[in-house]
Amino acid sequence: MRATLPSTTPQLRTFTSPPLSFDRSFAFPENRRKLSGTSSLLRGAPPSLSYVPLRVTANSQAAAPASTEAAKATAVPSEMKAWVYGEYGGVDVLKFDEKVAVPQVKEDQVLIKVVAAALNPVDGKRRQGKFKATDSPLPTVPGYDVAGVVVKVGSQVKELKEGDEVYGNINEKALEGPKQFGSLAEYTAVEEKLLALKPKNLDFAQAAGLPLAIETAYEGLERTGLSAGKSILVLNGAGGVGSLAIQLAKQVFGASKVAATSSTGKLELLKSLGADLAIDYTKENFEDLPEKFDVVYDAIGQCDRAVKAVKEGGSVVALTGAVTPPGFRFVVTSNGEVLKKLNPYLESGKVKPVVDPQGPFPFAQVAEAFSYIETNRAVGKVVIHPIP
Repeated sequence: MRATLPSTTPQLRTFTSPPLSFDRSFAFPENRRKLSGTSSLLRGAPPSLSYVPLRVTANSQAAAPASTEAAKATAVPSEMKAWVYGEYGGVDVLKFDEKVAVPQVKEDQVLIKVVAAALNPVDGKRRQGKFKATDSPLPTVPGYDVAGVVVKVGSQVKELKEGDEVYGNINEKALEGPKQFGSLAEYTAVEEKLLALKPKNLDFAQAAGLPLAIETAYEGLERTGLSAGKSILVLNGAGGVGSLAIQLAKQVFGASKVAATSSTGKLELLKSLGADLAIDYTKENFEDLPEKFDVVYDAIGQCDRAVKAVKEGGSVVALTGAVTPPGFRFVVTSNGEVLKKLNPYLESGKVKPVVDPQGPFPFAQVAEAFSYIETNRAVGKVVIHPIP
């Protein structure tokens, strides 16, 4: 049975250094399903994935100081705790396993002691088997986004070293052979080229929510040809990608005007992120506005309407749903160089991560977090922290 959460209006929370906070009147009430016990892993799984019951403390806390995390990461065991699924399906296929083999490190990879991870819509689609023809073999440890500490380096690694605090999207191609051992585990092995040093002003939970979403926002804006002086409309401006697309359009690409859509309770968030025009989609149709835009970034799946809001000769990028010409779609490529390029904007506070206030979800509640993100009501990113 897939758990669902009641519809509520979220607290809007962004982070800089120090963190910004918003009116508590927006807060979600606590409504977490407590996980009781654990269930056995798939019958017939390889020995390295055999299930042993695991007790995990279900509590959320602030990210530990860097020195503490580095100290915890010194000894690398042969087995680790992880979330695993051995068949495609709903949230119920996710299982806790404390006997998963720690992944081997290839010569161009580093091994990361995971401190925090984050969920993305692609995680749910992958678990449901939406692109199983190009997926890696089951069983799978899910998770794309990671923030943690390097504990081992491959022989061809050039820059990173043990003890470095890093973040990144561990899968270079989101839909083509994503890693069997993802980030929802104590350890994950990642190519150096996909990682960057964690911004110094962000904790691990904040950093974990950035990689896939900020890379998607950046690559999409780049592909549309957005440049200084142009206008843009972002659909679903309060979502993981949309909240970053607003900020990047303004701070990095120099857009002259940024408009964005959300529900009533999230309009103030859009303005705080830099939107010049915050459109309440519950009260007006953005495509009926007299003003048209050079670029429309559709992060919700309304391309048929988005193309009516773009200027003649403009660009429409659609992340999901059916594509209506002249709209186009792309699949993000993970790239540590993009993160390195954007780190100064993050460290200066010009671009801020947005973490959904329902979380961070502790490691024991990964199934809960999946159920929540699949309601499509998350504000910013759904983060998993701490990871033991």
